[in-house]
Formats: sequence, C-alpha cells, structure tokens
Amino acid sequence: MKIAVVGTGAMGSVYAALLGDAGNDVWAIDVWQEHIDAINQNGLRLEGASGDRTVKIKATTDHNKVGACDLVVVATKAGEVESAATSVPALLHDDSVVLTIQNGLGSADRLAASISAERLLIGVAGGFGASLSGPGHAHHNGMELIRLGEMTGGMSARLEGIETLWRDAGFNVKAYEDINQLVWEKFICNVTFSGTCTVFNRTISQVMNDPLAWRIALQCGLEAYQAGVAKGVYFSFEDAEVYITKFGQGLPNARPSMLLDHLAGRRSEIDVINGAVPTVAQAMGTASPYNEVITALVKAREEEFS
Repeated sequence: MKIAVVGTGAMGSVYAALLGDAGNDVWAIDVWQEHIDAINQNGLRLEGASGDRTVKIKATTDHNKVGACDLVVVATKAGEVESAATSVPALLHDDSVVLTIQNGLGSADRLAASISAERLLIGVAGGFGASLSGPGHAHHNGMELIRLGEMTGGMSARLEGIETLWRDAGFNVKAYEDINQLVWEKFICNVTFSGTCTVFNRTISQVMNDPLAWRIALQCGLEAYQAGVAKGVYFSFEDAEVYITKFGQGLPNARPSMLLDHLAGRRSEIDVINGAVPTVAQAMGTASPYNEVITALVKAREEEFS
C-alpha cells in the first residue's frame, strides 16, 4: 500500500518506520529539512519498545512530489492540522482514506472542514512515550494500543482493512464502532499528565509520587471526565481515578510531548488538551479551576519562547 505520513515528528516517525518496515511504500512528509535529509541519506532509525531498526523510506518537504496515496496519515501536532489539511487533497485518489491521529480534541473536525468526513478515520494512540533522538532517529518507550474508528461511526470493511494493515506492521491495534469514546478516554489521561508534568518538569512517575503534584494532576483529569460525562460521552469505566492511575503506572518514565516541547523551547498543544477542558466545562455547566490554572501557567511560560 502507498502511504503518506504527514508530520513525522516523534509519533509520525514511529508510524512511518513500522509501516515501511512491513513492506509498504511509505513517504514521510515534514517541514524539518534536516530530518528529511537524514531519512533520505541514512534511512529512518526507530529504537525502543519495538526493537532497533533502520528503515529505508522516501521523505520530502514537498507534498506535491508524492502523488496519490491509498492511505494518508495526518500525524502533525494539533495546532498544525489546518496547514496539513491544505496539502492532503493533492495526496488523494477517489478511494484514498485519511487517518488523523492527534492529542486533544477537535482535530478531526478541523480536517473535515476541507476533507469529506466520509474519507476520515480517527486514530487514538496510547502508551508510546515517543521522542526524537535527532534527525532521522526516533525512540519510543512503549507500544500499548492504536485505536481506530470511522469519524462518522460504525464498522466498515475499509476500517477493518486499515486495522489489519497496522496489525501486520507490528502495532497493537483495534477498531471500534464509537471512536469518540476512545478519544475522550485518552483525552482525560492527557489532561492529567501533560500540563502538570510540564509545569513541574517531571516524568509521569515523579508527578504520581509527589502527593501535591499528583493531587493537582488527578483533579485536572477528573475535571475533564466530569465535563465528558455531562456532554454525554459513554466511558467504558466507572472509576476515572482508577483508570487514570493505571494509565500513568504503565508509563512511569515517560515525559509527555508537552514537556518535551517546552524543553525544546517550542509552543505546545495546551489549547487542545488542558485548555480545551474549560471550554467544554463552561458549555456543560461543570467546573474546571485546576485546568484553568495549569493552562494559564503553561501559556505564560510559552510567552518567553520566540
């Protein structure tokens, strides 16, 4: 299958490397020229939970060089989805499928403004803890699960086909009828750890082992859960604290991508993670004081970035 991965940061590089290693014709599309050059010259190296391999794939900064693909994976940061959406149409043929995998809320809706929702699948990646070690070199701590679903809901033959494609590439993957549920279940975990780990500059386990930091983190997650319940989201569990705790214990040494962004002096996805909770909470009549404070602290720090 011909596949374009739009946005080959840490997670996008994991996808591109494993899909390419499985024999697919993979194109990596990214704006980081040094990363693209390293992939073209030396291959894309991926190490960590899936082993250590270097995969020869094609890479470019110009989507017009790629041509039509069977599958387009949009793996950019949430804030870059709109710009990515402008390049996606050039990568499509009549039967192409677009799979978008981002943190937070709202990315699929933004894509659907320029790409038909009928083409769109939503992915939820959990438990990877990915980072870039340098140009052309990615690492990931875990490999829990890729959850897939049709944006418009229900099961379909193409969804099952994409599920098989990813499974054959070595991913733990499962297709779901209600992907919105899975988006929210990951969202409450991201809300718990992203902003708090960033503010305290700590790994997940360091936050969980500090009673004060853990109380703040957990309250952020519970505020998101309460807003989701009020919105009518069907969660697969009744005790959100137990669910969040188990998630955190599974990635003890991970540093959320928001913290990695700050360590690199980059602006983060705060607006679609902790910053999205007050928006939903206000609409649903629930409270979100912890997320409001964490969001304000993260955004204040980002004002110092160029």
